[in-house]
Amino acid sequence: MTLAFISHSDVGRHDNGWNHPEHVGRVRAITRALRYHPELFTTLEHVEGGHASEDALALAHDRNYIARVRDTAAAGGGRFDADTVASEGSWDAATAGAGCVLEAVDRALDGRNRRSFAAVRPPGHHALRAQAMGFCLFGNVAIAAHHARARGARRVLIVDWDVHHGNGTQALVEHEPDIHFVSMHQWPWYPGSGAADDRGPHGSVWNAPMAAGLAASRYRETLLAAVDAATDGWTPDLVLISAGFDSLAGDPLGGFTLELDDVGVLTRALVERAERWCGGRVVSALEGGYAPERVGAAVIAHLEGLR
Repeated sequence: MTLAFISHSDVGRHDNGWNHPEHVGRVRAITRALRYHPELFTTLEHVEGGHASEDALALAHDRNYIARVRDTAAAGGGRFDADTVASEGSWDAATAGAGCVLEAVDRALDGRNRRSFAAVRPPGHHALRAQAMGFCLFGNVAIAAHHARARGARRVLIVDWDVHHGNGTQALVEHEPDIHFVSMHQWPWYPGSGAADDRGPHGSVWNAPMAAGLAASRYRETLLAAVDAATDGWTPDLVLISAGFDSLAGDPLGGFTLELDDVGVLTRALVERAERWCGGRVVSALEGGYAPERVGAAVIAHLEGLR
């Protein structure tokens, strides 16, 4: 089984400015790290994804909002909130990012690549149906989950280990009882959502809010316990990972203590479960992570686990 590494040159066109924590250097650090691991680089299937169509984006987003993002970029850019901006290239970047994750889902469901990692930006898990938020324009993973269901996957599991709660993903999938969402995140922390008793309208949400500065084992055990609770008597056909590497120790926007070995442990644990559940079909997409060299190293550990 060949692991696919999916990206697109246009993801670099979203320009927050180099003083913004979410910049193109995050993805460049990943490609740089891969060059230092030729034994891994040569085993990957390198795929250039396409651009998500507006119909695909509308699986999760309001069409008027989609048009607003498109038109804002076409006009040269603009600010959606204090943290989230669009530049001239943001439409191409955001549609390419979503398109790469959709490509990964298609490959998993078609049997071409059971597992893929999508190196994309801007991230997506804070984007709401009609609102940009937290550096995010479109909910890449939420769109992918709805796409998978439209493709015939009956049940989809989303696991979000970004240090920030995936409020956007939750909002975009919680109305679908056959999409289960698990989020482990720092509490209290931006965006202030994700309480443990927030299970969503169908009980299909498992939030695991955690304090900063705990032993790494606590985070690993808590996340996997939530995954096991979310799949108790319920078997997914596809696993999606919102891979936020701001959960690593030393990230400037988080306070978790995970190290590279922990990334490998969590990845392998999810792959092992996916092998039992759904033939090993796992699609992972980059979310946060704001210490670029750490992001690059973490992606290497993640890819090794996905293999």
